[in-house]
Amino acid sequence: MITIPIITPGWPEYELIDSGDSRKLERFGKYLIVRHEPKAWWHPALPEAEWAKANASQDDEGRLTTRQDGQGKLPKAWPLRLDLPGGKQITLEARLSETSRHIGLFPEQAPHWRLLAEIAGQFPKKGEAPKLLNLFGYTGAASLAAQASGFAATHVDASKPAIAWAKRNQELSGLSNPDMKGHPVRFLLDDVVKFVQREVRRGNRYQAILLDPPSFGRGPNREVWKVEGMVRDLLVDCRTLLADDARLLLLTMYNIEASALMLGNLMQDVLRGMPGSIQVGELAVPHTAAGAEARLLPRSIFARWQA
Repeated sequence: MITIPIITPGWPEYELIDSGDSRKLERFGKYLIVRHEPKAWWHPALPEAEWAKANASQDDEGRLTTRQDGQGKLPKAWPLRLDLPGGKQITLEARLSETSRHIGLFPEQAPHWRLLAEIAGQFPKKGEAPKLLNLFGYTGAASLAAQASGFAATHVDASKPAIAWAKRNQELSGLSNPDMKGHPVRFLLDDVVKFVQREVRRGNRYQAILLDPPSFGRGPNREVWKVEGMVRDLLVDCRTLLADDARLLLLTMYNIEASALMLGNLMQDVLRGMPGSIQVGELAVPHTAAGAEARLLPRSIFARWQA
């Protein structure tokens, strides 16, 4: 098991400028936004006057304050483009509201979205497309990166609004046209555990599986999800779903009480005897503000098996 940090590489549409005092100052496209960040225990590098220039600020309870400047008022939604290896690209819609502290994407995951493009290129160009399963798929960034790169992707989430958002991202990315080359994403509103169990019984197999489970959640029929007691059994079923030529099983988690080594131990336990390597670590984002360049903001932990 190899422990590594993965640093989010340069993305022109995104920038982490500064963080501290449980806040972070970010740029999404041309808009500056201040959001709550429980992992930023240090003091900011920039003075408060620089933070006050943000187009919007959201506190830890989701209360939103916006300001108007020369760029105009922050819109309800705006697009962000991400380039992928091989000249591919996807477009993701950012949104900020008082109903959620999330903006619709997690920029620190960009290295994994780009990894999907690299893995897709390992399969023969002719014949059946490799299949990818994205569990807890949220607004679809990974599913669309997979689709753009040549996977036939299945996206499962228990949130109807999240799936609608993912379909909007697909439309913005130019990937929803049924006449286009490639394989459309299969979007499914379902309880992840029940869906995976049905896939095991059906004998379906996938070349890549992604999981990004919350600590706690509910399925569309109020099914309860608790990561501590349920993620191992889910991973066991996911192992069964891996095809003989599978390349990737990726587990990411934002639970502040967990650690990357915990996920690595879990992955080693479940995948015992399988060829390949396991890497664990953190997804982290560098700062661009003067005085904060040496800092990395830890965002997500992960365990990744690759054949």
